[in-house]
Amino acid sequence: MKKVYKVENVDCAHCAMAMQNFILKVDGVESATLNFLTKRLTIELDESRIDEIMVEVEKACKKVDREVYVVK
Repeated sequence: MKKVYKVENVDCAHCAMAMQNFILKVDGVESATLNFLTKRLTIELDESRIDEIMVEVEKACKKVDREVYVVK
């Protein structure tokens, strides 16, 4: 399933790329793109585990910047 989320407090393109790389390592994520300019995360994931996966995605983002959060 493909979903688009807004991501708040992403401060630089380098951080966005680092977050994207961590997100891609989350079990159940098939693909992910975090666009720094639009502050949008486009993600393909296992629909049956969406809530569980999104918790892990937010944790992955916080590895780079503790102030970042995904608007669900």
